[in-house]
Amino acid sequence: MLSNPKDSPATAATRPAPAADRFDRRLVAPMVLGSVLNPVNSSIIAVSLVPIGRDLGAAPAQTVWLISALYLATAVGQPVVGRLVDLVGPRAVYLTGTALVGLAGVLGLLAPSLGWLVVARVVLGLGTCAGYPSSMDLIRREADRTGQSSPAGILTTLAVANQTVAVIGPPLGGALIGVWGWRSTFAVNIPLSLACLVLGWLRLPRTTSPASARSRSLAGTLDLPGIALFAGALVTLLLWLMQLRTATPWLLAAAAVLGAGFVVVELRSAAPFVDLRVLRGNLPLALTYVRMMLSATVSYVVLYGFTQWLEDGRGLQPSVAGLVLLPMFATAIVVSTTTGRHPEIRGKLLAGGAVQVLATVLMLRLGAHSSVVVLVGIVLLLGVPQGLLSLANQNAVYHQAQADRIASSAGLLRTFMYFGAIVASSASGLFLGASADTAGLHDIALFASGVAVAMLVVTLADRSLARTGT
Repeated sequence: MLSNPKDSPATAATRPAPAADRFDRRLVAPMVLGSVLNPVNSSIIAVSLVPIGRDLGAAPAQTVWLISALYLATAVGQPVVGRLVDLVGPRAVYLTGTALVGLAGVLGLLAPSLGWLVVARVVLGLGTCAGYPSSMDLIRREADRTGQSSPAGILTTLAVANQTVAVIGPPLGGALIGVWGWRSTFAVNIPLSLACLVLGWLRLPRTTSPASARSRSLAGTLDLPGIALFAGALVTLLLWLMQLRTATPWLLAAAAVLGAGFVVVELRSAAPFVDLRVLRGNLPLALTYVRMMLSATVSYVVLYGFTQWLEDGRGLQPSVAGLVLLPMFATAIVVSTTTGRHPEIRGKLLAGGAVQVLATVLMLRLGAHSSVVVLVGIVLLLGVPQGLLSLANQNAVYHQAQADRIASSAGLLRTFMYFGAIVASSASGLFLGASADTAGLHDIALFASGVAVAMLVVTLADRSLARTGT
């Protein structure tokens, strides 16, 4: 399925050629739909955790695995899938990944226990790896074809689409739970998968990448030892993070050994999975990955911790909690749309980081009887960094990465985002324990504000941002 035959003359004749100087708009729908599969599942699960826990008799410290499983799978899978896109082109990878999303929907719909739900989330995570790196690869191809070195409009469309589905996720999840129960939040992936498969089959180009054409075999091109060591190091490190309450030093030691092995193998490889030599010489790209991890940690610890507190600590129904979160994502869309076409990146990062610090500090004032007006006010503030930071980091990677590794670089950006999400879910499990009470929320707020300050420091220290994207 990884071979990509070129279009036949008959097929090519039925497709109108895109304008030479404009982005091929036929690609936008499959790009957007594929890239939003992960964020919609990230946000929709936030209002599902409490109903799942009640139905299956699981505490927040257990249901948090539904968050961690997806991000563990995607953190490992994103750069691997991105490298596949670099080598063989986006079409086959996109179709395979979106088919897995549909399979995960069926597994979640039929799962008899929490363990099977975790399996479904793992499959879902692997499937959603394909959309974003495929989209970034297509954007780069179209930029090369049209001569647009900075397709800010398309990059903004991609970012706003991800934020839009984040808007839809919580209220959609609350509505689905109210009518059909929490299993419908898994089943929704079945029609989404079918739509991606149809659009991808009809619209994505069948041409292969130059790297694939030069390769004698996929196994000979892929750095399989590097991938195995990367996956092992990341899985053991993330498992250690997920089990901070228990003494598991051997996991941390194993992660260190596997990580050291990964560095040695990559530095010696002629075609490394992650080119550490280039990354070492590209400090701005490395700092972008760090900023993405820190900002994602704050965003997700607030999303999951705050949402669970709204239901447990504040006593709101899932549908109401979803509606309370709605202004955050709506604000993010407005901010991204307003600022997206402006190429400057550093100002967006500084403004988003400052508002993140302010909002998390204000969360320390919340209590079991806080008015909905106060809750909505904090949620509105949280929407500003949501709209600025992800877009700025995405655009930074587009300008900082090597052109022939744009998909794997974009995948690695998502890996750092998911690493932050796993740190956030681990912190949620650590601070909330058996119930999402107000004391736990305040612990989360202190943690989030400290991480937000660290993101600001990293941004201020990176002087290259003054030139990036301008």
